[in-house]
Amino acid sequence: MSNPTASQVIKESGVTFGTSGARGLVTDFKPEVCAAFAVAFIEVMKQSFAFERLAIAIDNRPSSLDLASACIAAANAVGVEVDYYGVIPTPALAVTSMADNIPAIMVTGSHIPFDRNGLKFYRPDGEISKEDELAILAACVELPSVELSPLPRVQTKAIDSYLARYLNIFKTDLLKGKRIGIYEHSSAGRDLYGILFKQLGARVVRLGRSDSFVPIDTEAVGLADIEMAKDWHKEHQLDALFSTDGDGDRPLLSDETGAYLRGDILCLLAAQSLNIDALAVPVSCNSAIEACGAFKQIERTEIGSPYVIAAFDALKENFSRVAGFEANGGFLLGSDIEVNGVPLKALPTRDAILPVLAVLAMADKGSISALVEKLPPIYTASNRIQNFSRDKSLEIIEQGIQNPLQLLSKLDLPTFQLAKTDFTDGLRMMFSNGEVVHLRPSGNAPELRCYAESNSVERAESLVELVLSAIYKFK
Repeated sequence: MSNPTASQVIKESGVTFGTSGARGLVTDFKPEVCAAFAVAFIEVMKQSFAFERLAIAIDNRPSSLDLASACIAAANAVGVEVDYYGVIPTPALAVTSMADNIPAIMVTGSHIPFDRNGLKFYRPDGEISKEDELAILAACVELPSVELSPLPRVQTKAIDSYLARYLNIFKTDLLKGKRIGIYEHSSAGRDLYGILFKQLGARVVRLGRSDSFVPIDTEAVGLADIEMAKDWHKEHQLDALFSTDGDGDRPLLSDETGAYLRGDILCLLAAQSLNIDALAVPVSCNSAIEACGAFKQIERTEIGSPYVIAAFDALKENFSRVAGFEANGGFLLGSDIEVNGVPLKALPTRDAILPVLAVLAMADKGSISALVEKLPPIYTASNRIQNFSRDKSLEIIEQGIQNPLQLLSKLDLPTFQLAKTDFTDGLRMMFSNGEVVHLRPSGNAPELRCYAESNSVERAESLVELVLSAIYKFK
């Protein structure tokens, strides 16, 4: 009797692709499921690339070691050797695998709770596309028999390459005189961020290291984390506080008061600092991107890095300095550029370090808050309802399509005059008073996300609270 195919095992597993790789409950990521994804990915990559090695790294999630072990065993079973890098940030793995021209698998669930995990896949030239995802799910390659064994020796090349990427383009006194706090929690990059900031001249204060996994979501920072940042600023007299999500591809950066910048504002400033010509950004990002007038072209996409990356090709036909970013702060460099006269290779995947260093360089001896104040006064807020089924989210969006006035009444917005709707990703409602409310189901977890724009932070936050509270009542 022959072994099942990878597609059969994946289909029966309950694990699906979201906006950032395959995600699911840890209990669904059985060894045979991880093996199926690994051999399917290898089979799809072999159709376009010649390689004999595969790079694998993990985050600090308790389950990631077992998922990596199964992926490595599967790769070995089909004759592919593995470069194992242990716990490192996702962009560090991408930098190295792309330089080596080999595919890669990052075992990470990013910001989602520790009872879930995921696999993120990289081609030798960058993130897989949505077409690649479909090919992986359909791969009819027979699943080999795999025997799990201890993980191989951890290689350090990826950390060295990632540090060198930024130490090469910024002067060693970039952060001289600055006190930078690093909220380490369980971030995959917590052991290297202090090294990088110190080598750039900063006085580093390490904070909040955790032995248990902390699911930091840079797009919906919890109130406790917001207050903790302000307390740390006062206690340690910080100039800025830096952190990331679980796998180190989405940043958090505070200003000198301890207030965190929203991810799209951080990246907007970074794109200005890097003299980017053209941007690809999801529809959920702040409208200040257009209003600031700093960019020659802006392409709005669906939410998710594959969509941002897919927009790069057309932009690069007309512009030499191309980038993208997301509301979560992940910055994607779409083209090779020069920074301070030094070449910097494109990295078309989310990165947490480049936008932070670019903004700190832009602030120089001034303040981060002063940079933010120069932007158009458009403020965003977002939050989510967890454990909210995707089907229910889609019902709400469908009602917005079929009967928008009835939905506005349900959302406690009966007096709002709808000026325009955008269904690029979810339901984005633009009102005659200039305010925006955007609803969409998360692509990574059973959550309904709400985004709002207004002329003050308080008003944007109150809009989100109003809408989500209304949804709670009728869910």
